[in-house]
Amino acid sequence: MEVFAHLESEVRGYCRGWPTVFTTARGSQMTDENGKTYLDFFAGAGTLNYGHNNPELKRRLMDYLASDSVVHGLDMYTAAKRTFLERFNEVVLEPRGLDYKVQFPGPAGNHAVEAALKLARKATGRETVVSFTNAFHGMTLGALAVTGNSMKRTGAGVPLGHGVAMPYDNYLDGRTPDFLLLDTMLDDSGSGLDKPAAVIVETVQGEGGINVATSDWLRGLADLCRRHDILLIVDDVQMGCGRTGAFFSFEEAGITPDIVCLSKSLSGYGLPFAITLMRRDLDVWEPGEHNGTFRGFNPAFVTATGALEDYWSDAGMEKQTRTKGEQIQRALEQITLENAADIDGVRGRGMAWGLVMRDAEMAPRVCTAAFERGLLMETSGPEGEVVKLLPPLTTTERELDQGLEIIADSVRAVRTAVIA
Repeated sequence: MEVFAHLESEVRGYCRGWPTVFTTARGSQMTDENGKTYLDFFAGAGTLNYGHNNPELKRRLMDYLASDSVVHGLDMYTAAKRTFLERFNEVVLEPRGLDYKVQFPGPAGNHAVEAALKLARKATGRETVVSFTNAFHGMTLGALAVTGNSMKRTGAGVPLGHGVAMPYDNYLDGRTPDFLLLDTMLDDSGSGLDKPAAVIVETVQGEGGINVATSDWLRGLADLCRRHDILLIVDDVQMGCGRTGAFFSFEEAGITPDIVCLSKSLSGYGLPFAITLMRRDLDVWEPGEHNGTFRGFNPAFVTATGALEDYWSDAGMEKQTRTKGEQIQRALEQITLENAADIDGVRGRGMAWGLVMRDAEMAPRVCTAAFERGLLMETSGPEGEVVKLLPPLTTTERELDQGLEIIADSVRAVRTAVIA
């Protein structure tokens, strides 16, 4: 692996925790060049909800490429884009009573966020955006300005302005009523808080440590935004596309955001694809005012359409995800019970879960022990204290049991090593 150390930038991250060279992948498994197979509870940081090389989506993609169909199209009209828009409206928007316009801002989640922030400011004529403690919205400058992690913010190298952070749900352990600070400051002309253009929120903070906002808190936030004429942006980049059960993570709370950001598993196949959804009256862009060279990646339209048709034409995927989520929760709670001195608790929804370690240094050790035993996981949280699980939604119950047993064994191994 010397070539990576010699030629690739020091910024590389995930590979440091998984020091092997992967060659093939299928479903919930990856295999390295030595023939060792690993269960994948990382899923491309939530990009592979339907698994690696999903066979039906792969067939659609190969047929499309073999027919010399358009691959790169900027924002030209193409047949693949038309079909995606039609299916997205029929399968996702109309059944949920959502009348959104669709913007293709670029290939990644941060592009969806940047477009949302710019649009909110343009539509309202205001500059400030409220975000929340431990939020993560991307690594470009606008997205970093509404991200909480100090290490990532410092990497910007310039001041990050026009953003204000407020406490996320239960950040103060219930000692302060929800939104007391924000509501009070918005009502007080002497607070120093300029009226915001928008509030941006993740319903479940993935990189922030699998912090789950309650439905009551989300409804309270939506109500606050309505009362103060502030746009509500939901960043569903990691938790959308069924990760928490429903297609959108905010559905359970019964709220309707003004703007929604989607990416990661939207293409269904790991292909770069992002969209920004907006209330119809908010579509105030001038032609070409926000654009990007790779905002029209047609192969991603093809696989995204396939994912919608194959997995979201009925409620089957949502039900399976909730059932598997309960399976994961039961196992993690048992692991916590057996290791109460080292694990602070379990957090999650759907198939996004975290084990919160009392000693932050234990989390990466558990992930290392799991890697040695054939399981891929990452850490999250402000101190990297959370062992984070994001298995593909298509992971079988047997594979889940196998992976959860590896986690239990890894925690025991780390505990034993610490005691020794």
